[in-house]
Amino acid sequence: MPEWMEYVAARSALGLLGALPRPMARAVGVGMVRVLYWLRPELSRTAHWNLSLAFPEWTAKQRRRTIRGVIRQVGWMAGEFAHFPRYTRESIERVVLLDGFENFAAARERGKGVLFLTGHMSAWELAPFAQSLFGHPLYFLARPVENRRVDALVNHYRCLSGNQPINKNASARTVLTLLRQGQTVGVLIDHNTSREEGVFVKFFGVPACTTSGLARLALRTGAAVVPGFLLWDATMGKYRLRFEPAVELARTGDDERDVVEDTARFTEVVEAFVRNHPDQWLWVHKRWKTRPPGEPPIYPF
Repeated sequence: MPEWMEYVAARSALGLLGALPRPMARAVGVGMVRVLYWLRPELSRTAHWNLSLAFPEWTAKQRRRTIRGVIRQVGWMAGEFAHFPRYTRESIERVVLLDGFENFAAARERGKGVLFLTGHMSAWELAPFAQSLFGHPLYFLARPVENRRVDALVNHYRCLSGNQPINKNASARTVLTLLRQGQTVGVLIDHNTSREEGVFVKFFGVPACTTSGLARLALRTGAAVVPGFLLWDATMGKYRLRFEPAVELARTGDDERDVVEDTARFTEVVEAFVRNHPDQWLWVHKRWKTRPPGEPPIYPF
């Protein structure tokens, strides 16, 4: 599809969903994601394969039920994202509950900045947006979308509440400066990365190439690493933005060893959330694509 058509399609979808009442926008978003999932069979293959690796004891029925939950969560996120221009401090309280905020506040009081450890859980785009509306804006690392006009459109919506993006491909110096100023920087660490950018740590018992940048930044600056994940709470009928206590870092003096150990600790935090809420994580991503040297590909397709 030509770039201009991609842009028109993205803008039209956001306009359509944004014009609908929130419940209808979320429902239509689910329908859109279902169609996309059906049109791209590789997403289904990847999701089933990932779930087989993570939960080998599960039946096909359990995997299908979990994938339906993932589609629902991503569809709901599309509706929420389109409604970003409508949200205010007053209205966001009806959508998102802050949980464990004292953990974030305590980390910020250290005065060395906060690294917000998060992942692709539930409506993950809503997490930093809501946090900013609650009065705590942040900077977030983001890999640019190849289509520049679509990238600008997406970042326009992301920044409506006061957040600012940082290009993930040229971020180190900028992040160091921000942390020295006591700012908060959000980092998604649950996707596959290259051997050059990551280290191998266990994720559901399988070595997964994971970005080492978060650990390197934390060890260099002394910034607190605070896990924060957005989860859908069906009982309340709203999202719960949960902050955990800062992760204790390994500091043995062996820098590379500490990077691997701390990255493993961060990944354990992510895995715990995914295990507790498997239908809210993005299983369609090839998390174990990059393999250690000499290992064959883990995905047979």
